[in-house]
Amino acid sequence: MQVQPRINLLFWILPVFLLYACVESSSAPATVAVAASSFPSPTPFQPRALEIQSPPFVEIAPTYTPYPTRQVLGETLPTPILVLPPLGGAAPEFRLLNTYNPLTGLPVADPSLLERRPLAIKVANAPDYVRPQSGLSLADIVYEYYIEWGDTRFIAVMYGNDSPMVGPVRSGRYFDEHVARMYNAFLVFKFADPREYSYLRNSTLNDFLVVPGSSSCPPFVFGPEKRDDYNNFFFNTTKWANCAAKAGLDNSKPNLSGGFFAEYTGPSGVSAKRIYSFYSRYSYNYWEYDPVFRKYFRYQEANDIVGKKSEAYTPLFDAQTGLPVTAANVVVLFVPHTFQNQFDAEDEVYHIDLVDSGSAYVFRDGYATPAIWRRADENQPLLLTTLTGAPIYLRPGQTFYQVMGFTSSYTQEGENWKFVFKTP
Repeated sequence: MQVQPRINLLFWILPVFLLYACVESSSAPATVAVAASSFPSPTPFQPRALEIQSPPFVEIAPTYTPYPTRQVLGETLPTPILVLPPLGGAAPEFRLLNTYNPLTGLPVADPSLLERRPLAIKVANAPDYVRPQSGLSLADIVYEYYIEWGDTRFIAVMYGNDSPMVGPVRSGRYFDEHVARMYNAFLVFKFADPREYSYLRNSTLNDFLVVPGSSSCPPFVFGPEKRDDYNNFFFNTTKWANCAAKAGLDNSKPNLSGGFFAEYTGPSGVSAKRIYSFYSRYSYNYWEYDPVFRKYFRYQEANDIVGKKSEAYTPLFDAQTGLPVTAANVVVLFVPHTFQNQFDAEDEVYHIDLVDSGSAYVFRDGYATPAIWRRADENQPLLLTTLTGAPIYLRPGQTFYQVMGFTSSYTQEGENWKFVFKTP
């Protein structure tokens, strides 16, 4: 894997006038279908040093809540975060705060949780009876991607919260390597296809693989639900720290550079009320924006589209918290997919090459922004920029990534956006 050299994200913070220049509004165009590969080439960053200032701030007491209360201008936000003033107000201020989660831009209830290595946990999304899953609403970041036979799977990055049950835990894939490396995380999964398992075991991630029986005490537990045993296997993150210490594993805090977060950016891009991700007739979903909570709520397919059945949806909940699955940001990534066995398309084992850069769409605050995803360093999270290379500021909170194939397409009709996955 080859990626560009690491660049300190702190020096990617641009002056406020650059961000204002990226703010634009437009009305929704008529229905249009566009191939993911048709995005224009981006202009890269021109990094610029910026002095960190320390003016007086109003502090926020670190606390976890699934729906953070609305912040007002002048309150402290995490860094690197640009706090935008009202029009005609003072210049933005910057400050480093260790009590904020670099993956969400939110304060944490227990800052000691940030003194450990994240956990990237595989979570099932099929068969349908595995729902509701546990722990998705507590994850900082979630990726959904195609696995095979029309089904998708999640990989949830747990860092700022713990959960006694995350899962059901299912098997690993080649793609999981990228997520584990980006967040310097332990990779938790329930075995894998022999080719993929051998690949992971023979990589430098071997010491960070957590599978049943991999150490003296991996905290896998069976759930109380009446499911088959194979789909009723969960991971207890609250017990992992002691287990890792007992096994002599490296659970030290990695050097994670957070993304760009801002509570206030103003309307930008094109209006987007619903975001549909259609992976197959067996797996499809949409996110609906709620302006009251400033979040997108997840709706999952309620039936397979076979025979006379048509699309039908139901809200997706978290069995652990009892809360709906939501996201402050939804990001659609267009990533090359290649068959492991190029001579047998029926053997749906994929390499999803999340390296270098590619096209994306970022959805926040009810608006869509065309974007470029960049993997500037294999050991740091993705960087999202506009097509001209300016940083895109996410809303503080959970980010959910929908991974689509490079040959996938989207259709926009008013405020509805539909992304359709296509195999290579």
